[in-house]
Amino acid sequence: MTDTELPKGRPIVVGANHRSSTMMMRDRIFVEEPRVPAVLQELSEKGVAQVILLSTCDRVEAIGITHDPAAFQQAVLETFAREGECELAELQEQTYTLTDEEAVEHMFRVTASLDSLMVGEPQVLGQVKHAHRQATETDHVRAELETWMQASYAAAKRVRTETKIGEGPVSMAASAVQIARDVFGDLSRCKALLVGTGDMGEMIARDLVANGLASLTVTHPRAGRADALARDLESHVADFDDFENLLADSDIVLSAVGTRRFSLDQAPVKAALKARRHKPMFIVDAGVPGDVEPQVDELDDAFVYSLGDLEQVALKGRAGREQEAARASDIIKQDVKRYLHTRAERVAVPALTRLRAKFERAREQALHDAGGDAEKATRLLVGRMLHDPSEAMRRIAADDETAWARLEFALERLFDLNDPTDEDESTS
Repeated sequence: MTDTELPKGRPIVVGANHRSSTMMMRDRIFVEEPRVPAVLQELSEKGVAQVILLSTCDRVEAIGITHDPAAFQQAVLETFAREGECELAELQEQTYTLTDEEAVEHMFRVTASLDSLMVGEPQVLGQVKHAHRQATETDHVRAELETWMQASYAAAKRVRTETKIGEGPVSMAASAVQIARDVFGDLSRCKALLVGTGDMGEMIARDLVANGLASLTVTHPRAGRADALARDLESHVADFDDFENLLADSDIVLSAVGTRRFSLDQAPVKAALKARRHKPMFIVDAGVPGDVEPQVDELDDAFVYSLGDLEQVALKGRAGREQEAARASDIIKQDVKRYLHTRAERVAVPALTRLRAKFERAREQALHDAGGDAEKATRLLVGRMLHDPSEAMRRIAADDETAWARLEFALERLFDLNDPTDEDESTS
């Protein structure tokens, strides 16, 4: 029997995510990337042939195709328990097993970023594709699993194309990036200055760099702290004594000193704007407590945002994504139904292939036996093709009335036996 003739396997997902488990448990069973091939091999040795291992901060899941869901679940949980050095019973309390339609819909939602802690986050699709690629390279993906994954990518693409699920910033750092783009357009032409080493300032600086910022400079009243952070961010470091010149040369200023005194007054900002010929300056007050004197916001061309302002922008972005999530869920349900229908149709292909081959052999034999007489050949063919099915139907009708009722219904659907034109033709 060939691969295409094997009985259809069942989609399955076994794992733990941000809803089913604690962060501590996910940290324990998290599989570091270099360990993934070894874990996949261990699962293979336990009889799990088709499997993808998705391991992120939000979820650790084994996605596969199996003919024995119970065995698949047991192999995965045993492996996760060994990796996490935890008791199997403890792990079972925080994991889930999904099969068939539930598993398919789950993966479609994961890939489309509808099952994420932050709905619409773009990183998830890349994480799934990377896990898929690792499993493929280690020969753990066959046709059925590959088809499932490709269908999930197609669904994710529809969600991104037909909804606004990925639009609108959902974090304060993302909000700062969006506002900077609104003010300046292309960030590749912008210079940023990070004043201080506060966590939020550093986070925003990292997001700006990741989104194409041309240049980042770090400064701090304590030179050693600026130097350490600049090395970590792979950015420039500058002497705090040159602050006024640095300010005038910066399009974006992130103030994150948090010394309980205003570190950015109106006067130096006003002078910097004059030196810049009133080219706009985007200032983020990322200090806790605030660093920027309130009067700075009164200056034309100075766009000042506090952390509270950024949080409001983020909240609007989250609300917008939640609204789009309902539309995205409808798309997922449509694509799940389409995938399952197509998958079910493929199950009939091997049987149809064998049936066609049987008919073809009978046709060739009938032509041979008829010696070129077409009418005789067709009578022989019809008689021979109906002989075995007719005998089988008589036996079923005599032995099992319920089975015969189901078979008769199937025959009527297969051959359209209720078509009135057939009766007309037979009596003409």
